[in-house]
Amino acid sequence: MTDKYLIEPDVNFVREVVGLGGDTLKKCFQCATCSVVCPISPDTKPFPRKEMIAASWGLKDRLVANHDIWLCHHCGDCTTKCPRGAKPGEVLSAIRSYAIADYAIPKTLGKWVNDPKMLPVTGLLIPTVIFLVLGLITGLLDFTPGGDEIVHSHFFSSWLVDMVFVPLAMVWIPVIFAIGLNRFIKDIHANALLEGKTDKKELEFVGFITALIRVIPTILKQDKFAECDENKDRDTAHLMVFWSFIALFIVTNIFFVHLYVLQWHGPYPQWHPAKWLANIGGLALIVGGILMIKNRLSKTDPPTTYKDWYLLGLVLGLGLTGMLTEMTRLANLAGLSYGMYFIHLIFVFNLFAYLPFSKLAHLVYRTVAMAYNEYIGRQ
Repeated sequence: MTDKYLIEPDVNFVREVVGLGGDTLKKCFQCATCSVVCPISPDTKPFPRKEMIAASWGLKDRLVANHDIWLCHHCGDCTTKCPRGAKPGEVLSAIRSYAIADYAIPKTLGKWVNDPKMLPVTGLLIPTVIFLVLGLITGLLDFTPGGDEIVHSHFFSSWLVDMVFVPLAMVWIPVIFAIGLNRFIKDIHANALLEGKTDKKELEFVGFITALIRVIPTILKQDKFAECDENKDRDTAHLMVFWSFIALFIVTNIFFVHLYVLQWHGPYPQWHPAKWLANIGGLALIVGGILMIKNRLSKTDPPTTYKDWYLLGLVLGLGLTGMLTEMTRLANLAGLSYGMYFIHLIFVFNLFAYLPFSKLAHLVYRTVAMAYNEYIGRQ
């Protein structure tokens, strides 16, 4: 006898997917062209046709807990080849956005971060108030730094920077992701068993970590983008932004050691190797961000969801304010340099504080999903 499954549609979920950019969902008539043309869809239980069916029926639990939505790299092959213009890539992107908000806590903050009306509050007011209150209470914020040389730490102390960002990086982000990933891994494993993607009853920690290590080279090289036919120009831009973040992460840690271990205070000389890496990373971030925006604007029918533009604005804003802060310092434009540094820190706050709630969280969830797919041996 065939298995029976009780369908319990969630109409509100369908509405949310439509609102997040999946407004073409109902155009799908299940021809399976999308699954056929997708170059990275697994041989067994391929996507995105089954996800389009589940989304049309409002099967939220089957989708949010489905690791296949994260294997999709939104290259656009399925959307271009769809005879009905259903845009499966955009639908899966919308489902991923819903999943990020569903797994991250607190939910209220997640809604604020993804609501354009709240951007003045979350993006500007909250970090500004935190900086000013902490700075004035501790005396680590000095609006009249003076001196012949521009030293940003004389204006916004390094201690104040670390007082804000170290807890965000070491506690806030890891805790939120740990809670979300605990649910996520359990859910995708239960879903994989339900859909017959695996026969592994229990998830083996060592086996999963081994699989994670095996997929890291693929992630670092961004191989999956290269397999797609459409939007190949996204490959270069995405790679530049991805590696620029890695470069700037390395630079931040180097200067952290310089400051607190070696007691070597900035500003650091331009010949310093870490400074070279920082400048290369900053330029790559700017160029990559511009290419991403150019690519999106060049499309005749580009998705215009807020989550996409928020991330693009964040990437470009981080790069531009960082480089302008350095350039105005070298030009000895004190007022402009200190002001630009403050704006740069606001962008950095947005990156750290809202990472688990924004589209950027896909770096974590997609990595885990790819590792899980490797773990269950699905090709």
